[in-house]
Amino acid sequence: MLSLSLSTAFAQFAQQDADAKYATDLLKKGTVAPDFKIKDINGKSQKLSKLVKGKYAVLDFWASWCPDCRKDIPNIKRMYEKFAPMGVQFVGISFDKEHDPWKKAVDQYQLTYPQVSELKTMRDSEVAKAFGVKWIPSMLILDKEGKVVLSTVLSDKLERTLTELMAKECPVDLKGTSERVTIDGGKGTLAAIIQKPVLAAGQRCPMVMLCHGFSGRKDGPMFELIADSLMRHGIASIRFDFNGHGESEGDFVDMTVPNEIEDAMKVYEYVRDLRYVSDVAIVGHSQGGVVAAMTAGKLDKDAFRAVVLMAPAAVLRDDAIRGSTMGATYDPLDPPEFVPLHGNLKLGREYIKAAFSLPIYETAAHYQGPALIVHGTADRVVPYTYGERFHQIWPGSEWVLLDAFDHGFGQNIYRATTIVSDFLIKKLQ
Repeated sequence: MLSLSLSTAFAQFAQQDADAKYATDLLKKGTVAPDFKIKDINGKSQKLSKLVKGKYAVLDFWASWCPDCRKDIPNIKRMYEKFAPMGVQFVGISFDKEHDPWKKAVDQYQLTYPQVSELKTMRDSEVAKAFGVKWIPSMLILDKEGKVVLSTVLSDKLERTLTELMAKECPVDLKGTSERVTIDGGKGTLAAIIQKPVLAAGQRCPMVMLCHGFSGRKDGPMFELIADSLMRHGIASIRFDFNGHGESEGDFVDMTVPNEIEDAMKVYEYVRDLRYVSDVAIVGHSQGGVVAAMTAGKLDKDAFRAVVLMAPAAVLRDDAIRGSTMGATYDPLDPPEFVPLHGNLKLGREYIKAAFSLPIYETAAHYQGPALIVHGTADRVVPYTYGERFHQIWPGSEWVLLDAFDHGFGQNIYRATTIVSDFLIKKLQ
C-alpha cells in the first residue's frame, strides 16, 4: 500500500496505545504527587519533595529484573542527557527486592541520576500503591508544583511530552529567514518554502531538499521540525509540493513517480543555481523517499552529499503489480482511466502503468554516497523490509529501525526527526 498523508495514515492505521491497557491506574493528570521518604542506592534517606523541588521531574519506575525496563534504559538515559541541562530532574524508583542486583544494574547502565528503592516487590511497595503502579516500566512527569503532567508506560510518549514542555519553557530563537518561492516543474509551477540561516556577505551553506509522500504536502510537523533544526545549525532547506499536491500546479490524477522525479530534478537545478548554496542533500518520506532515492541514482554521483529515506514506500511497485492501491482494486494489466481513492482523489492510469515496472532499487543503486534509512517496525503502510533493502544496496548506509513506530513516526515524531537532523548536520557541517 502507498504512503498516505500523516493525518490520513494515523486515521486509517491507528494502533491501540499501550497506556489504555497498562497505565489506567497511574495517577491522573493534575493530581498532586504524594511525597515519600525512601533510601537511595547508598542507603541515605531521601524525600521526593526535596529531590524535585521547584523543577519539572520524571519519575521512572523500574526494576533490574524487568526485561522491558532494561530495553527502555537507553531511551531514558538519552532523555536525561537531553533534558537535565534544561532543568528536568530524573528519579529512578526501583522495585528490586535486593540491593546488589539493583546496584549492579545501576552501575552497568551508568545511571547517574538519583536512584531510590524500598527494596520491596511492586505488589508490596507503598510507593507503587500511592502512584497506582501496576506495570513497569511506568513513568510520570511532574510539573514545578508537583502535579502530574503525564502518566505513561511508553518512553516515546514521555519524550514527546518533555520536548513540547521544554519548547515552551526554553524557547529557541530561530535566526534566519523563511521565503516562499515558485519553481518550474515538469507539470507546472511548484510552490516551495526556503528556510535559510543568517549568512555573512559571500558566505555559503548547505541546502537540504525535503520531499513529501503520496497525497502529502510540504507543510506539517515532520519537515518543519527538520528544517528548524537544520537552520539552527547553519543549514538551509527547501520543502516543496509535488505536482498535483498542495499549492503546486497540476492535477493529482496526472501525478506519477517519474514526473515527481522530474519535479525533484527541477528543484535540484534551482537550488544549484543559488549562489549561497555549497552542497545539497535530499530527504524523502514514504513515496518521497522513493523519489529521493531514484533522483540520487539518476543524477551525477556527487550531486548529493547525503540522502535520507524515512519509511521509503518501495512497496508501491508491488501494490501496482497486485492491482491494489490504498484498498482500491483494479486490473493491473488493463487499469481504468483512474481509480477512486479516499478524499475524492483519483489515481491515474499512468501512475499505475509507471509503477508496475518502476526500477526503484536498480536506479537507486547507482548512488553510493552517505545515506540514512529510518523505518518503524509497526509500519503497516510500508513494511520495514522495503526500507531495509535500501540499506542492503547502499553498503555504507546507516539503518535505524524504530521499535513499534508507525509509518508517520507518530509515536514520537521528535525522535525520528532528531535522528534525521543529527545525521544531516554531521554529514554537512
